[in-house]
Amino acid sequence: MAFTSLHEKRKRAAIKALYIIPFTIFFSILPFYLPESFNWPVIIFSIIAIAFTCYLLVPRFLFADKPEEIAKGNIDERTIMFARKELQPNTERFNRYYRDKPEHLETDNEFRKLPGLLSSQSTFYNPLAYQASDAVFKIVDGLHSFVDGAVDSKIQGVSSKDYADFIKKWTLKSGAVTVGFTEMKDYHWYSTGGRGDRYGKAVDQSHKIGIAFTVEMNWKMVEAAPKSSIIMESATQYLHAGIIAVQLAQFIRNAGFEARAHIDGNYGLVAPLVARDANLGEIGRMGLLMTPELGPRVRIGVVTTDLPLPVNKRQYDESYDDFCDKCLKCAVNCPASAIPKTGKKDVNGVKKWQINSEKCFKYWCIAGTDCGRCMSTCPYSHPNSLLHNAVRWSIRNFPNFRYWAVKMDDFFYGRKSIPPKIPRWMRFNAP
Repeated sequence: MAFTSLHEKRKRAAIKALYIIPFTIFFSILPFYLPESFNWPVIIFSIIAIAFTCYLLVPRFLFADKPEEIAKGNIDERTIMFARKELQPNTERFNRYYRDKPEHLETDNEFRKLPGLLSSQSTFYNPLAYQASDAVFKIVDGLHSFVDGAVDSKIQGVSSKDYADFIKKWTLKSGAVTVGFTEMKDYHWYSTGGRGDRYGKAVDQSHKIGIAFTVEMNWKMVEAAPKSSIIMESATQYLHAGIIAVQLAQFIRNAGFEARAHIDGNYGLVAPLVARDANLGEIGRMGLLMTPELGPRVRIGVVTTDLPLPVNKRQYDESYDDFCDKCLKCAVNCPASAIPKTGKKDVNGVKKWQINSEKCFKYWCIAGTDCGRCMSTCPYSHPNSLLHNAVRWSIRNFPNFRYWAVKMDDFFYGRKSIPPKIPRWMRFNAP
């Protein structure tokens, strides 16, 4: 723990770990120096220690599985915050939306009075990071013209298995962390488009196969969230995911099959749900995809297609729900108090954690960034190292370990932590 924390430059955690070392050594050698009259206390203590270890390591297959809550129906993209942000006052589209959804008008007018994303008046304004983020987001916007396109009339004579193997290996070679295939369900899709020229148009739900993949967000950039490094890293990885998705979609169209890339600002679906059903992770308390390797510290790309790829059966992993139920660190550290601290509630017939998207987006407009505090404080988000990988693996496989994993994380990193400074190379000297 001490070496891992020193390597990660987390001084407080390293100091706490170093303090523990001499105590551990002392109590390890103490029994050898105690008089024989202390044998029984030592034996009792050893039995308790062994029993507690056995308790922690009871495997998950001995616990009853809980049934999965399955989503139902479509979401109208016009109702999400990113679509509502694009509505311009005193336009027909603006007036029509708030005539149909008057309950959104007051809260939306509140965020319109705030500085907004990448604003020079926002809390975490950094001209270098903000200008760089804006540059990258503009390139992502430029990829929108490549998400769809003409299909080659000649279907290539390649088997579905060979296509699947090639797509997986190529996607991983292109920089993805994980990739999977799933059968598209109704709840994956938006019912109606809500952004740009897709506004008000029914979403084409004809594609039967979804290809989902994740790309990693750099830990040092995420760690300082909600400061300016987080939005720069978000932009960078949205671009990374976008490039992979559009090239993959074009490849499939070249092979004679329909394909559409779903990237930042141009989704026809709810990407985390597609990725979840492709067995890339589960949806956590904060509403983000929780992956086994990196927790929520990922961005997602999706390609939908009629290429008949083999899909894997959905494998529900209840360990994430159980851990999120015990942890709550994302909710405790959320600066907007937008993440629920209570259990799941019934939302449209399904029990789930529902974040307050209005509170969340309002804070974005104050901060000037996409916050990411929930992502940075999640115990699953720690860097990819032997220690953290072992803890993540133990959380998934030993139910009794989960509560104590939260306590250990609280001890070393703090229950409510203070974000560090942004990486040194991003700092600047104001004139």
